[in-house]
Amino acid sequence: MARKEAMMRLMDAMHAAGVDIPNVSEWCRVNGVDRRTFYRHRARARAEGQWQPRSRRPHTIPHATPEPVVAEIVRLRETLAPDNGADYIRDALTVLATEQGWSEQDLRVPSRATINRILARHGLLEINPRKRPRSSWRRFSYARPRDCYQIDATETVLADGAKVVVFDVLDDHSRLLVACHAAHSETSAAATAAITAAFTGHGVPGIVLSDNGGAFTARHLRDNAGPTRFELAVTGAGARLIHSSPYHPQTCGKVERHHQTLKKWLAHQPAPTTLAELQTLLDTHRVRYNTLRGHSALGRRTPQHVWDHAQHHGGPSHPPAQTDATVHHLTADRRGVVSIGRKLRFRTGSEHAGQAITVIRDLDRVTAYTSNGHPIGYIHLDHTKTYQGTLTPAA
Repeated sequence: MARKEAMMRLMDAMHAAGVDIPNVSEWCRVNGVDRRTFYRHRARARAEGQWQPRSRRPHTIPHATPEPVVAEIVRLRETLAPDNGADYIRDALTVLATEQGWSEQDLRVPSRATINRILARHGLLEINPRKRPRSSWRRFSYARPRDCYQIDATETVLADGAKVVVFDVLDDHSRLLVACHAAHSETSAAATAAITAAFTGHGVPGIVLSDNGGAFTARHLRDNAGPTRFELAVTGAGARLIHSSPYHPQTCGKVERHHQTLKKWLAHQPAPTTLAELQTLLDTHRVRYNTLRGHSALGRRTPQHVWDHAQHHGGPSHPPAQTDATVHHLTADRRGVVSIGRKLRFRTGSEHAGQAITVIRDLDRVTAYTSNGHPIGYIHLDHTKTYQGTLTPAA
């Protein structure tokens, strides 16, 4: 088509210069243009005074998204902020279609991809080429609510610029935000208040997962440190406390991701002037996040719905049940070697000889913990070998 257009432009230029083509058949043969195409375009050029390419877009598109739906998508993009992605727009359109009886008006809810194309046409789509494609994701979650709570803190500011922190406690399976606590700083006392609120409101889990921050563990602060107030609160309630590998935030990825959602929502609210006002906003957000906002990882269901409709809940008396990972309670031999079954062995180090070791195996990654939940190290499995070598130590 590009070559034919070039030939038609050449023909038009010759026509404008008053030069005619004496032998049309020969010219078409040399330039690879059908004679019928030549005569059609020459007639158009003579009638219009010049030749210009015409749009190949059809006059009608029967399956195009109706303009009222397009207008509603554009409106929702603004009104739903910060949760104004294609999934949330589609959720809102589904509710609107039910309320207004769209099927009777020959209107329909478009797909997620169609909504994104409409947003792109209107210049409303944020393009992020560095973002990982969804096809590369592999989600890990515990099998039941209350198998594991994730806890972490993030920093925010008050209206006067004063820095404060927010502790989020998230149920790993249902994504339920079981606690959201504001504090002046990231301390063990504040972490204890957050996890206690989670235990009181939703029960004690089998496992509490945190990073290695000073609010959650003192092992990096001083030698032979005793348990912190937070560690005593967790283990005293019957839960097992484990920590993520240092410099590996993906382990606490769910609660880390929630920080982003929370901060986007706070950015659209009036800035709180006091810690009490911030806590009021956090309480509002928690209700909204748990009961009104569909979650993409839950099939557009709300966390509260998943929590309420779970067949079973975990807890200290019901060890976490895994479907895509396994938990092993093992003992290192006199050389510090640990065996998973008969075919996988690795070395934790001679300093762990004879000690109880907890191992979490997630497909090709193994992470080992001491009996008090501190990470020893990790290793990526090579299934062609029986002996895997020594763990990469946790920093």
